[in-house]
Amino acid sequence: MRAVDVLMRKRAGVELSREEIAFLVNGFTAGEIPDYQVSAFLMAVCLRGMSGEETVALTETMLRSGAILDFSGVPGPKIDKHSTGGVGDKASLVIAPLAASMGIVVPMISGRGLGHSGGTLDKLEAIPGFSVRLDEKRFHQVVSQIGFAMVGQTEAIAPADRKLYALRDVTATVESFPLITGSILSKKLAEGIDGLVLDVKVGSGAFMKTRGDAETLARSMLSTAKRLGTRAVALLTDMSQPLGTHVGNALEVEESLAVLRGNGPPDLTDLCLRLTAHMAVLGRIASSIEDAEKRAREELRSGRALSKFLAMVRAQGGDPKIADGGVLPRASGTKPVEADRAGVVSAIDTEKLGWAAMLLGAGREKVEDVIDPGAGFIVHKKIGDEVLPGEPFVTLHYNDPSRLAEAEGMVQKAYSVSDAGPIPAPELILALVEQ
Repeated sequence: MRAVDVLMRKRAGVELSREEIAFLVNGFTAGEIPDYQVSAFLMAVCLRGMSGEETVALTETMLRSGAILDFSGVPGPKIDKHSTGGVGDKASLVIAPLAASMGIVVPMISGRGLGHSGGTLDKLEAIPGFSVRLDEKRFHQVVSQIGFAMVGQTEAIAPADRKLYALRDVTATVESFPLITGSILSKKLAEGIDGLVLDVKVGSGAFMKTRGDAETLARSMLSTAKRLGTRAVALLTDMSQPLGTHVGNALEVEESLAVLRGNGPPDLTDLCLRLTAHMAVLGRIASSIEDAEKRAREELRSGRALSKFLAMVRAQGGDPKIADGGVLPRASGTKPVEADRAGVVSAIDTEKLGWAAMLLGAGREKVEDVIDPGAGFIVHKKIGDEVLPGEPFVTLHYNDPSRLAEAEGMVQKAYSVSDAGPIPAPELILALVEQ
């Protein structure tokens, strides 16, 4: 078999066999097929698409390129959650300990932020001393002891995905649905889980801007997961405005702690409860979403979910005094971005807000950029809120003022204010998509 022949078939729109896909992916992972040929393959996939059978073959090949973890010895259903990402989406920091406090085992492998979207690992690393770099043995120990752990992708997990993603990022092929499906599921299924809840974001701050695209991606992932033997559900959720009120790594840890104490913002709290409830139903420890939500709310009220989170922080080297305040990094400066007219907030370009946070140092424009854990902003006005001249839309938090004016301008451009009202707040949970 020759790589060039496989490329010609895919370019012509011919469905590739499992063997042809494995030949390309495994050859690239082993360094036997050069990146320029795999770049051509990725572009052909981006333009021609993939059948369901091809997507399954790609995902399984990527999955089996490395280790598949085994948590079968840990009592309880093994269920994880994955979000396609957005602005202010810190839900994993609440959901993992909340689910674990209900008896669900959550071996969560997370990612870093790039561009306008934040990353769970960056948020966790805002906690002094916290390590997301656990080897397989220590990962297993923490999950066994506490019921969950939150770590980064190791060298052993889906190495094909790591190499392919680096190439996708520089070849304009990130947006391909089959490639997204393979990337997400190869990492998640390598955790050895029984079920997966997918939070597919829709709106200006999401990678999927339209509901149709979000549903297409959700169905691709659900179908592929089912054919690989993993139960899954997907929720389409709103990202037309930030989730919660805090954006930026330490700020989002702070807000997550508020939810775990039972006094977080309603939208973030409600989403965390609903996603956790679906994890409980998938794990067959609850018979209905309503029952599972009640139980999850009680775990927050009792403080058990917060205790789980702090136990995980301690086990992964972090400072549990974050619960008392004063330990998380703080920005040295703040600056309100104010409205210049009265009206009602009619729309927010949430992607622009994400880029503003990145300009302040809360995110990365390039993979090698260094994160400022204290940078970010707090949102004061969301869609449907009335605003008066001089009232702040957001308050920027910064240490480096060099791009402050640029970030401020980005926020001003992000907000649309209308004379007409009232304007309803967007629905948070748009749809449930099932296998």
